[in-house]
Amino acid sequence: MGPDAIRNCASSKYWRLWTRSATVNCRLRYFVRRIVLFVLMLALIAGFGQSSAQNAAKPEPDAAVAQPISDEVAEAEAAIVKSDWKAAEAKLDPWLAAHPADARALFDAGYVADAQNRLEAAAGFYRRAVEANPQSFEAHVELGLLLARQNNLPDARTELEAATRLDPGEAGAVAKARAWRALAEIDRGDDPAKASADLLEALKLTPETPKDTLLAAELAAQAGQLDAAEQAYRRVLAKDPKSAAANAGLAHLLIARKQYAEAETLLRAALEQAPEDTALTTQLGTVLAAEDKAEALPLFQKLHEAHPNDLAITRLLAAVLDDAGDVVGSDKLYVSLLAASPDDPALLVSHGQNLIRQMKNAEAYAAFNKATQLDPANADGWSGLAFAASNTNRPAVTLHSLTMRSKFLPEIPSTYFLWATAYDTLHNKAQAVVYYHHFLDASAGKFPDQEREARQRLLVLEKK
Repeated sequence: MGPDAIRNCASSKYWRLWTRSATVNCRLRYFVRRIVLFVLMLALIAGFGQSSAQNAAKPEPDAAVAQPISDEVAEAEAAIVKSDWKAAEAKLDPWLAAHPADARALFDAGYVADAQNRLEAAAGFYRRAVEANPQSFEAHVELGLLLARQNNLPDARTELEAATRLDPGEAGAVAKARAWRALAEIDRGDDPAKASADLLEALKLTPETPKDTLLAAELAAQAGQLDAAEQAYRRVLAKDPKSAAANAGLAHLLIARKQYAEAETLLRAALEQAPEDTALTTQLGTVLAAEDKAEALPLFQKLHEAHPNDLAITRLLAAVLDDAGDVVGSDKLYVSLLAASPDDPALLVSHGQNLIRQMKNAEAYAAFNKATQLDPANADGWSGLAFAASNTNRPAVTLHSLTMRSKFLPEIPSTYFLWATAYDTLHNKAQAVVYYHHFLDASAGKFPDQEREARQRLLVLEKK
């Protein structure tokens, strides 16, 4: 029985049916091990989202030396073929009680527990299988994938790395390549360079797939290699123009480069294929807002109505409402977001800016003060605090805030004016004069009221 026949067997839970040795009369399994880990690794690359027992056929634990199996284990494996987990457990439990180091039986027990979503029990059996046979490629892989689904990425990485150092046996290069791809998915979050190296190892063993190209694009984008990322996304789209992930990835790059017109065209075409795609719609709204198109506001309002609990969409709508001049409506959303995340510096800054526009200076001061305490590198927070402090007659705080801001941003006319008025309030005439002149030089007629005030103060301060 070849691989194609195995894939078409009645039980989709297996890569191959089990066969007993020639000395055992019962023909319960076939001696085939050519397609190990065929579907399970693909499930990992999709995001570890579902149990391997529900999405993939069962791999067989590797054995350094072929050994005959007991009638109990063979009968358990026959039950597994039928997805009869209870019958399999009824055979495996007493056998393992008497033979606790049987690596094959331990692996089977892990698979049965995994299939029933008893992940802790499954992990325990897989660990024991690895201890009983450290050379088992499949046991290391299964344990690594399970740990990844549990978001235990450090331990998952350890097991999968161990698998890549082992002989996969008849599973061959395809199985080992999928182990490398699984590692790439794990490493992509905090080490894109290592994830790229993992993917390269996989490509040494098997040809590149569209998923590989998409992952390569995402990793290049993470690493700031935008040209390489764009080329990879376009290669994916050349083969699959409907790829939502590739369209979203390329749109993200175009938005980052402020190529809004091209991004809009791309996103509108993609949404014709997938009109209900929330991510693509959100990106289109972002582009429209950047282009200052009125269409952005109703689009985000519709998105918010459809996804009222989506914090990212709520945040975007709040920003668009602010830009549209609806400060009260915007701030209402920021207040709701802060109720869920009271220590988010960016939200505090946005809330503070809305409070300033509503002339609620004391409340704004409190928001900016908290934001800068939480994030001392938040330049917008220091800008806001300087302004709120000036409006609440705290000149010393204004000067401190401007000093902190200057570590991150260059001076602008408004900050020169705040420097000047703070020094003026503190009766530091020399510094006040310097900054009033800086302000007048930088403002160039853009702030007539403040320029008039600055000139009046200079007449007084420079009077001899």
